[in-house]
Amino acid sequence: MLACNHITLAVAGRTLCRDLAFTVKPGEVWGVLGPNGGGKTTLLNVLAGLAVPARGSVTLDDQPLAAMSSVARARAVGVLPQHEESEFWGTALDYVSLGCFPQPHAWAAWMGGQPDDDVTAHAALQRVGMAEFAARRYATLSGGERQRVRIAQLLAQSPRFLLLDEPLQHLDLRYQIQILDLMKAQAHDDKPGRGVMMVLHDVLWPTRVCTHALLLDGAGGALAGVASEVLTQQNLESLFGCALSPADAGGFVPSGTGGLQPRAIIRAS
Repeated sequence: MLACNHITLAVAGRTLCRDLAFTVKPGEVWGVLGPNGGGKTTLLNVLAGLAVPARGSVTLDDQPLAAMSSVARARAVGVLPQHEESEFWGTALDYVSLGCFPQPHAWAAWMGGQPDDDVTAHAALQRVGMAEFAARRYATLSGGERQRVRIAQLLAQSPRFLLLDEPLQHLDLRYQIQILDLMKAQAHDDKPGRGVMMVLHDVLWPTRVCTHALLLDGAGGALAGVASEVLTQQNLESLFGCALSPADAGGFVPSGTGGLQPRAIIRAS
């Protein structure tokens, strides 16, 4: 299990959360919600071992994450960043194949073995509906296509815990549903299952796909627990500072959204 042990997050002298403690277990899907600048990305970076908290620690199976080698950490915890810092020169298949690097079969290549990175990468592209784009240069893909390829790279990495920062950005409704279903499958279908944590902005989705939720208000406060107990109208209205109305099939929408019909989203498949 991946445990956040009494973490305090601070950026530029501002405390984002204090004494935050929760545990992500295999089979769980966590939704992280909060206002812009509330610490969501910072938290995911800390859980991935890419940043250091002001206080507290992160442990994996009771072992300090900071004490693990980079390869061991990458085999256990994978992260989908919100942004990419640079362009990639190769094809979509090349990009996804990079995710295989931490796995033992990739290291076997250095010893003259025959890694099956292409097979793994093709399978990951297939799962996100991008197999036919394998030979396309990554730089020529649209924003939504790139996003699905980026998620495929994380699948190829095959970590025990998947941390995704805004995985639905750039995706149209069809692919939002596909990716959310895929993350649920990662948690529930594979044995013993993987732990999934996603930063989400649409308050409709967490009540439908997440088993647990974490709310960060960006002012030091946080609330973590079972989704049905955390994702209440009162909690979400307090978090975002706006009025919400219950959707017919569960979840919430901003009040005054006029013709928005959440039932259409529920029926999509």
